[in-house]
Amino acid sequence: MSASVLFDTPGPKGQRNIVLINVIGFLIVAGFIAWIVIGLAAKGQMSWSQWDDFLQARTWMDYLLPGLRNTLLAAFLGIVGSLIFGLVFGVGRLSENKVVRWLSSIVVEFFRAVPVLLMIVFFNIFIARVLGITQNSTLIAVVAALVLYNGAVVAELVRSGVYGLPKGQREAATAIGMTNGQSLRLVEIPQALIAMLPALIGQFVVILKDSALGYMISFNELLFFGRTYASPNGNILQALVIVALIFILLNFSITKLAEWVSKSLSSRGQRVRNPKAAINAEA
Repeated sequence: MSASVLFDTPGPKGQRNIVLINVIGFLIVAGFIAWIVIGLAAKGQMSWSQWDDFLQARTWMDYLLPGLRNTLLAAFLGIVGSLIFGLVFGVGRLSENKVVRWLSSIVVEFFRAVPVLLMIVFFNIFIARVLGITQNSTLIAVVAALVLYNGAVVAELVRSGVYGLPKGQREAATAIGMTNGQSLRLVEIPQALIAMLPALIGQFVVILKDSALGYMISFNELLFFGRTYASPNGNILQALVIVALIFILLNFSITKLAEWVSKSLSSRGQRVRNPKAAINAEA
């Protein structure tokens, strides 16, 4: 069977047009970047005196590294909490009990619809003024908002992942004596999580980036510490660039980790699906 394609392979003229468009696009982007750099240089923003503060150990030890630690802490707690929340309510949406399924759907759809920033502000006020908790109140508010919003997204990923599995999974589990609950817990959800791993990792990146929204309630994360340090020195733009580079590096690392995990799981699945090849290789 021949593989179907959406578009025909471009001919020589089409390939020349593609190269020309790419070159024009590159020149436009390069020109835009050059225009920004020249404008910043004219304002003195590219001078070395605006950047050398970020090569000093005190800047990193007193500001950037503590902010990075708090950012990673909020992201870690948000990821763990959203996974737990997502699994619980994802299973709830798949429940055979109509009441459980209905309540789980309401919770998931509600928290998916509420903006993260709105929840952060709400929890910050609620925790400090209603509950009277002042210690680490901003961290709790940020983590709670991240868990509820992203947990709702994870719950939907779990539900769609189970529905996207090949037919016959539950029937096969039932044939060996499993109940529907056991089939869901031991067979379907593990396969769904592996299948949805790229989307889950993408959601983890969102959690890491959204932790910067804690800046709005003075949570001592990376962006807040960066601006706090730079404001008296007049190099806020430079601080934002450094913070952005750190976030890019973190997100790139998460993406590479996801690729490695995906390849490892794929290779393991291939070994399991082809046991005869492994036996022949050992022989």
